Amino acid sequence: MATATNVDATAVNTIAWLSDPDLAIVVPVYQRQYRWDIGGCEQLLADVRQVADLPEGHTHFLASILSSRGGDSDDAELVLIDGQQRITTLMLLVAALEHTVRDSDPALAGRLHDVLVRGGETHRTKLRPHRAWADVFESVVLDRREADAADRTSRFDDNYAFFRSQIRPEEASRIWRGLQRLEHVAIALGADANAQQIFESLNSTGEPLRDHELIHNYILMGLTHAEQTAIEERFWLPIEQNTGEAIADFWRHYLVMRTGRELTGGTTRAVYDAFRGEFPVLEAETLERDAAEWKAYSEIYRVLLEPAHAPDEGVAAQLRFLSTFGRGTFPLVMAAYRDHERGVIDRDALLETLEDLQALLLRRLVAGLTNDRLVARLCRARAEGPEALSHAFGRITPSDERMRIALKFTALPHPAYVLARLAGRDSAADLDVEHIVPLAPGDGWSGDGVRTWSEFSEDEQNSHRALAATLGNLALLEEPLAERALDRSFPDKRDLYRRSAVELTASVADLEAWNTAAISRRTVELIERFLTVWRRRADVLIDDDDLTPILDAKKRRGFPPGWQQEWSYVEYRGEHWEIYDIASLFNRIFKRLWADAREDLLSFSARRGGPVYETRAWNGQWDELGDGAFLYMGWDSRYMLAAVQGVLEEAGIAAEVFVKYSYIGNAMRD
Repeated sequence: MATATNVDATAVNTIAWLSDPDLAIVVPVYQRQYRWDIGGCEQLLADVRQVADLPEGHTHFLASILSSRGGDSDDAELVLIDGQQRITTLMLLVAALEHTVRDSDPALAGRLHDVLVRGGETHRTKLRPHRAWADVFESVVLDRREADAADRTSRFDDNYAFFRSQIRPEEASRIWRGLQRLEHVAIALGADANAQQIFESLNSTGEPLRDHELIHNYILMGLTHAEQTAIEERFWLPIEQNTGEAIADFWRHYLVMRTGRELTGGTTRAVYDAFRGEFPVLEAETLERDAAEWKAYSEIYRVLLEPAHAPDEGVAAQLRFLSTFGRGTFPLVMAAYRDHERGVIDRDALLETLEDLQALLLRRLVAGLTNDRLVARLCRARAEGPEALSHAFGRITPSDERMRIALKFTALPHPAYVLARLAGRDSAADLDVEHIVPLAPGDGWSGDGVRTWSEFSEDEQNSHRALAATLGNLALLEEPLAERALDRSFPDKRDLYRRSAVELTASVADLEAWNTAAISRRTVELIERFLTVWRRRADVLIDDDDLTPILDAKKRRGFPPGWQQEWSYVEYRGEHWEIYDIASLFNRIFKRLWADAREDLLSFSARRGGPVYETRAWNGQWDELGDGAFLYMGWDSRYMLAAVQGVLEEAGIAAEVFVKYSYIGNAMRD
């Protein structure tokens, strides 16, 4: 039998492996810097707690750790090729646990110390990062950070502080039990092994699983074969059939609807992580109930994708209209449609929501505003009731006054849809958009049959061009008539307009001439129809200008060195704050709530395990709130943003706090 002599792979207990007194792990100089943020730490700690609560014999797998010997002797250092991020984070967790229990449980603290420190070298950790970061890492793990290092920032400090904040002395035995149930595959390479080839094979084989595939695996994992088959056939396959190639969008929209939070796409696993957050445990007793809900929403999603499947033609017509703007508002529509199916709201309420959405989207396009990041806030408002939803629509739907100005001078978005609805038609099928003044008139074009385009002054030509794509200069015309009207002078095509079955087009034929004055008059007339069809129902004195609710703000992707202005300003309950970055906002929000809503702040902090503490429990960046309370400031930006959002929700005022992204902050927020 042939054997592999250059690669040795063994399944090991991770804590037992790390407890070897002779173990020394070196991070080579070519490794990237330690990057795990608090989100990764949260997941690791959650996994440790989860496996700790399972019956004896259960373990949690940490994947593989790839290393090679740094010399010929058996006690030579292990050079870490793959696994630095996991091992470093695990060491920070062990260090935090040790420092938490060193006074209350010296025996456990000693066992934890053995995981961290090599025998006979009490001043050195078993894991030795690159020398540029080794001193920082060891000062954290060995708790010997100097007081003058209070203002330094590092991921080691951030993540250690997170673990310290989360581990209570009374749950130390639980965390230790979970840690002892961690396993990994230790892959040791011989002298002749090609480390880079093996590393690439471990990390680059195959296409990464997409979010919906991860959800599928998560749902079925742990079930018996018979249970998997039943769930697959009764629920998952129908979901796939209902959503088709849009299955990834379905899960994202379903989770936005359910959580009231925006989810980014791409490779971030945001959708899968949100699903696990909503369904942390999928037990056989509740799985069928949950799967039945997913299937019901997938059936609604099929209707949204193909409105012809809607049993009510009036609803189908509004869904077709809404499809003009894409799928971005599907989360809100799914919720409203489901409530209509269950009899929670009547048909009129469903139609009103569909109309309000069209008015919102179209008016914002006319006003030059983005339609991104709107639906989550509407889902949150809807959960609070009809009045809150109406107010939310009113706040972000541009006013009639803005429409009257913008429609006169702005190129009309989705002109076929707009003109069809203004004409009272269900669709613009078999109709073309006609530019009465062509977009590029020829020299012989005339608006009155007397003067030609070549005789117009430059200013006259520019005035006509500026209005060519606006509401007043557009009409719908049947395709055969539109072909004949193309680029002809106005007197030559009046008879074609008169023959149109579209009343708004036929009425243009009553005019003797077509010029900028005629365009302006028709624009004013059509604007009044526009404001009736796409109504702004709520009388709200707020017409926001791309303000982002704090609950929809996202962690910045990264700024050029020295650049700190993520936001232009913050709107806090009607107050204008000149605050430009998350650290400053974090500090000000907690200080403000310490004064205005202390009970809510303390409740949030107690449940979350921070960021407010009774003592400066470890070295780092602190700010005093007063009355013996301290705010820890040494968090990463993702944690700070989540804490701001959470404490504002706890205080019930999150809906009243907004940020205005700066130019670069807006560009980098995805």
